[in-house]
Amino acid sequence: MHWVYLLIAGLFEVVWVVTMKYSEGFTKHAWTVATVAGMVASFVFLARAMKVLPMGTAYAVWTGIGAVGGVVAGIVLFNESSDWARLACVAMVVAGVLGLKLTSAH
Repeated sequence: MHWVYLLIAGLFEVVWVVTMKYSEGFTKHAWTVATVAGMVASFVFLARAMKVLPMGTAYAVWTGIGAVGGVVAGIVLFNESSDWARLACVAMVVAGVLGLKLTSAH
């Protein structure tokens, strides 16, 4: 269950980074509120995951999910670059996250 909490925490990290972009520097208040709510939810689920998972693994996987999700959201929502080099770098992050999951004792 703690890996599920970590996945949810990572997904909320993607939510808050996307809503932060939409907030335009915290000038759009509804998006700002959504950003803060996403941050709080992300940290709550990260904290639950870290009750059992090693801190280093949990933090690396959490940031990895957020980074990959942020790149994918940027491509889909904001027309950011999807060139092969950028996608290859994202694939390396995914490989690292999977490696941490597969080598974790929990």
